[in-house]
Amino acid sequence: MKILSQIAFMLLICLAGQYIASLLPMPFPGSVMSMVILFILFLLNWAKPQKLSEVNDFFLNNMSFFFVPSAVSILTQFELIKNNIVQILIICVVSLIVTFAVTAYTVTLVINLQNKFRKKRQKEETA
Repeated sequence: MKILSQIAFMLLICLAGQYIASLLPMPFPGSVMSMVILFILFLLNWAKPQKLSEVNDFFLNNMSFFFVPSAVSILTQFELIKNNIVQILIICVVSLIVTFAVTAYTVTLVINLQNKFRKKRQKEETA
């Protein structure tokens, strides 16, 4: 019963996100609006991540199931994309490489900054 109430809470957040997104004068994904609402609820302590742990674990354990409709849609629309498949694959590979490189450089930068601040703090503590 606990997981059902958690799913109902998440569904209400998703519905609220979709509703708010439909009111906006520009196109905006309802799912992103739902994440913003949930984030705000967490910040205000009106919702606690620990109370949603069971439904989160359920969704994470069954994540591959949620990609099935997208894959089926791509397969049913293959006639439309088959003429551009090479360009789509190139875009996917290039975006993968760029994302990987940006992530690697960001992690390296953060590690270097952390080391710099640690050394600075150690010098201050020894002085």
